Amino acid sequence: MRILFVNPPNCGRSIPEERYGIDSIKQIFRGEPLALETLAGNLADHQIDLVDLKVEPSALSKRLQSFAPDIVAFTAMTCEAQTVLKLARQVRRWKTVQIVVGGIHASNDPEFFNREEIDWVVIGLGKQSLRELVDNLEKGLQKDIPGIAPTSPGHPLRWQPRTYDIRDLAQQVSPRYDLVAPYRKEYRLESLEIQLGMVATAAGCPYDCHFCCISPVTGGRYLGADTQTVIRDLNCLDQAPVVRLVDANSFGNPAQALSLAEAIATAGIYKQYLADVRADTVVRHPELLKRWKEVGLRAVVIGFEEITDKALSKMNKENSAATNREAITILHQLGLAIVGDFIISPDYDESQFEQLSSFVKKQGIELPMYTVLTPLPGTRLHCEMADRITLTDLDYYTLTNAVLPTRLPEELFYQRYATLLQEGHHNARI
Repeated sequence: MRILFVNPPNCGRSIPEERYGIDSIKQIFRGEPLALETLAGNLADHQIDLVDLKVEPSALSKRLQSFAPDIVAFTAMTCEAQTVLKLARQVRRWKTVQIVVGGIHASNDPEFFNREEIDWVVIGLGKQSLRELVDNLEKGLQKDIPGIAPTSPGHPLRWQPRTYDIRDLAQQVSPRYDLVAPYRKEYRLESLEIQLGMVATAAGCPYDCHFCCISPVTGGRYLGADTQTVIRDLNCLDQAPVVRLVDANSFGNPAQALSLAEAIATAGIYKQYLADVRADTVVRHPELLKRWKEVGLRAVVIGFEEITDKALSKMNKENSAATNREAITILHQLGLAIVGDFIISPDYDESQFEQLSSFVKKQGIELPMYTVLTPLPGTRLHCEMADRITLTDLDYYTLTNAVLPTRLPEELFYQRYATLLQEGHHNARI
């Protein structure tokens, strides 16, 4: 079968820009669509193409005509969900084909896509379930597939949840990095002039932070890729000097992470790495981070989220402010740069903005990243705050807009937010 994967365009909207002319809050990073490349890798016996609308925003029509797919498969984050529906309607007008959607929003809020524009919703980690769907469509079968919901507009979706295990990683074939070769030079962190490649080291997360949308993708399981799978994929990225290890917690299994570091050294792979790590993992396993520094780890991404125990507890973060500070000290002693993620609540007053700014400066966090607390559909936070949500237009769910009422006057809230971002970008160094 002929399958076209579609990465949607940058399409989120900005309240501070539209209402107050503050255009410095947009945070656009153009990274390769690794999830689509990975799905394509497990469909090697089919004809595959991929169009990245983040690089070529108007390329869909031309690609539909030139490739003539039997299946069009979209991925979508929450802020892209409405745009994907528009694109699906465009495909419907072009020709009768099977239209599939998956990704984070489909996994957390599958009913959103239960519409005429869509034929199938992939719920959760889709590498193996999409393969099974394609096989069935090719053979004309109508078998139920765990993790796949056929749409039924006007009636609730019905599907069998998938029980995830290591087989769902389908590691026998590498991602189709070749599909994005024409776009490779565009995948870079512009502010730091860093070209990034991406390699998946695991899927899912065993933690249950109430704001996070990652855990449902694997039903709360943490599935680590085999060491040789990661080595194989690293060797595929010879044109990417810096590699982002894509995982909610790259060192979630310390023994496996150490094995991977040793394998990188043995294989003689010389790259720099950017990886996610929890603060408590740094504190418990500083020797692991030291070894990774020796094999190329350049910087770590840590979700500090908040700077007080009270705020962390409300997020069910399973961490403490003291652990965060200790992790920062260890990482700086090791010479590792920190990309620190912080979540700004719409309830912040001016003193809390000042406290956060002071904390980041005092701790010397090299690249602070700030998002606005957003109750994404399907998360526990969304259930808890449903009655407070004042903006339901998903185009604004970019994590840089307040969809809840702000304690400060709204314009002042965004001015303080913009100031934090400007301070962080001015001093950024990783």
